[in-house]
Amino acid sequence: MTEIRFQARRVLIAEDEYFLADALNRALRAAGAETLGPVASVAGGLRLLDVGPAPDAAILDLDLGGESAFPLADALIARAVPFVFTTGYDPAAIPPAYAAIRRVLKPAEPGAVLAALATLLKT
Repeated sequence: MTEIRFQARRVLIAEDEYFLADALNRALRAAGAETLGPVASVAGGLRLLDVGPAPDAAILDLDLGGESAFPLADALIARAVPFVFTTGYDPAAIPPAYAAIRRVLKPAEPGAVLAALATLLKT
């Protein structure tokens, strides 16, 4: 398998499961990415979007601390930032407006999430 690299890429991590957030953060950094977060809330993700340059991509848990992550997804879409959802929800629970967003089903392995991101970024 080809090694996935993310040099000079900024990736926002919005994930409220501590161990997955930590694993994603470590995997992205090992692949050369600069990570923003991880954050465990929509408000935290929106704050990160408001400072500095926009991320190149994002990983977005569909449910952040019991709150729908769709406002953060909308902010990413408005900024043309590609992202993947990590979720355990059935696809039917996702509104049609987000049907084209790539999903990685939980329990998610960091390698699967990075592979999905690499596809979006064509790395």
